[in-house]
Amino acid sequence: MTIRILIAEDQGMMRSALATLLDLEDDLTVVATVARGDEVVARVVESAPDVVLLDIELPGRSGLDLVPSVIAARPGCHVLMVTTFARPGYLRRALESGARAFLVKDDPVEDLAAAIRRVLAGEIVVNPALAAQALTAAPNPLTEREREVLAASAGGVTIADIAARLHLSTSTVRNYLSTTIGKTGARNRGEALTRARERGWL
Repeated sequence: MTIRILIAEDQGMMRSALATLLDLEDDLTVVATVARGDEVVARVVESAPDVVLLDIELPGRSGLDLVPSVIAARPGCHVLMVTTFARPGYLRRALESGARAFLVKDDPVEDLAAAIRRVLAGEIVVNPALAAQALTAAPNPLTEREREVLAASAGGVTIADIAARLHLSTSTVRNYLSTTIGKTGARNRGEALTRARERGWL
C-alpha cells in the first residue's frame, strides 16, 4: 500500500526537502504541500491523505490548533507533528488533541519515514529525548480561555483591544490576565506570555 502524505510547513526549503526525500521511499508519496495553517483543512479534503505532517508554527493557524480539525475533516487520517520546538507542553497538547507522533526537525528523515509507517501500524511515536523531558515537566496550568486571552495580549495591545477581539468585558480580561500572571510566576503579562511560550503552554 502506498501511504499518501500531506506536508504543512511554512519554510519553503524545508517543505521541498521533506517532499523530495519522502517521495524517494517506495511506499510513500507526497500528494500535497501547504505553507499556511488556514489552508490545511481544505487541502486535506481535496487531496485525501493518509498522513498529515504538521509544523507547529504556521501562519494563519497553529499546527496544534489544527489537529482536531484535520481529524474531523478526514476521519482515519493520522497527524504527525514535526517541529523545531521540542517543548514538553507542546507534546502534551498535541497528543491530547489526537496527534499520533511528535518529532523534531533535527531527526534524520529515515526516522520520519519509519515513524509514518509505525503510526499507520497503530503506534504512537515520540522523540525519545522529548518523551523523557515530558515525564518530569509540570502540566499546563492554564485553562483554554486563559491561554486564549494571554495569546491575544501579544504585541502590547490594550485591555480594551483584547476585550473587543474576544467579546469579553475589560474586567474579565483583567481577571484572566491576572490569573495567568500568577500561574506562570511572572511579574507582568509580557513575562507571562514569554514563560508560557517557552514551556509550550500556548
